[in-house]
Amino acid sequence: MIDLGKYEIWFVTGSQHLYGPQVLEEIAKHSREIAAFLDSSKSIPTKVVFKPVMTTPEDITRLCQEANASDACVGLVTWMHTFSPAKMWINGLKILSKPLAHLHTQYYREIPWADIDMDYMNLHQSAHGDREYGFICTRLRLDRKVIVGHWQDDGVQKELGIWSRAACALADSQKSKLVRFGDNMREVAVTEGNKVSAQINFGYDVYGYGVGDLVKVVNEVSDKEIDDLVKVYLDTYDIAPNLLPGKERHSSLREGARIELGMRHFLQSGNFTAFTTTFEDLHGLVQLPGMAVQRLMADGYGFGAEGDWKTSALVRAMKVMNAGLKGGTSFMEDYTYHFSPKGDKILGAHMLEICESIAATKPKVEVLPLSIGGKADPVRLIFDANTGPAVAASLVDLGDRFRLIVNQVDVVPTEHPLPKLPVARALWTPQPNLKQAAAAWIYAGGAHHTSFSFSLTQDYLRDFAEMAGIEYVAIDNSLDLNHFKQELKWNDLYYHVAKGL
Repeated sequence: MIDLGKYEIWFVTGSQHLYGPQVLEEIAKHSREIAAFLDSSKSIPTKVVFKPVMTTPEDITRLCQEANASDACVGLVTWMHTFSPAKMWINGLKILSKPLAHLHTQYYREIPWADIDMDYMNLHQSAHGDREYGFICTRLRLDRKVIVGHWQDDGVQKELGIWSRAACALADSQKSKLVRFGDNMREVAVTEGNKVSAQINFGYDVYGYGVGDLVKVVNEVSDKEIDDLVKVYLDTYDIAPNLLPGKERHSSLREGARIELGMRHFLQSGNFTAFTTTFEDLHGLVQLPGMAVQRLMADGYGFGAEGDWKTSALVRAMKVMNAGLKGGTSFMEDYTYHFSPKGDKILGAHMLEICESIAATKPKVEVLPLSIGGKADPVRLIFDANTGPAVAASLVDLGDRFRLIVNQVDVVPTEHPLPKLPVARALWTPQPNLKQAAAAWIYAGGAHHTSFSFSLTQDYLRDFAEMAGIEYVAIDNSLDLNHFKQELKWNDLYYHVAKGL
């Protein structure tokens, strides 16, 4: 469903006519080589497209206009091979609406000590050409990514890959449509927000549909479609004996398949990439969608429970960022605490809707009581999550801006079996520890819903936040709670003042 190979980042080199046509030809040759090398890098999921060397204000402005108009282009990677007077870049950069990365590199890795002369020095001037360019970007107050190092270094390629994935997520968000089946859970504050402001920042459009609209599509699903999907279930998962064909609860499995097929048809026909449900609005549905949501998330859809459209959109963005990476991303909720002398932990779960992409083993399929929602017992996938480093991210609307809060966590095995807990789950220690991390999260206004990922790091989300022009705060082992509280106050002042600049 998510193909990052359809996107492009444009590799743009700056110079000037002062050096003459022969030098400009050599600069173009070097730039083509670098662009081709980066295009072949396994760390960069998009195409890297060489663009002609920029030497005039008119060419730069035209290039930025073309980038803005291109559906394929998700961002520009710029590099000054020589000295490129930065006033040439002003008009183009002022109108550029795509993410910008500044690659501070040079063609040759090392100085040729025995042969270096002034011709070499004049040609390889990134050391001060990029500083001239960097000044004008700062003068224009442009949010951009600065990456320093030789273009063949693995670290440089990885940084560009992270940036390109974040740029793809923003490009996807700007064209996304999100559907809410029903409204938000009643009286809940943090799942609310300004949808117009969200569209201005992120581009996605939030639609609302009554559950009856979904039920109509669910009821139109054919028995043949259900038969085929149930066979997929039987071939893929560890199915509880009472759900097998001919057994007493098999009809519940078929009803889960009917709901999944109906939701798929609805989402596909409307070109939606993310959705929400709420157990307070299930009119006409036999059971709360459980396995349907889990499997749709595994295919790349964003999801938020209880009408939480912001988390749904964030899950989708993180699904785009992690396309092709190992580890998985899921909707998640901080559910209950484990205060212990051996170390405090958080048990994360939800009523049903945790994505199987983070499962450690083959999920089990069972139908068990939910004890909430007032509907038939729903079918769901049950599993323990993988272990290892992960991030939990929350997007909140503070009224005057959006804040993205990211906590680095370490997922560990459960200390004992959980035979009576009928949901997928993950157990983790938040960095630096539960006491400080939870306090910082609460000071920052973080939600109880998160987008949870084993495949992404803070670097991806920081790049995404900067591209979207929203606030970013991190909670990890470097946390100083007093400084964190001050940072929140400084950020509050900055975002108030910046609107008037």
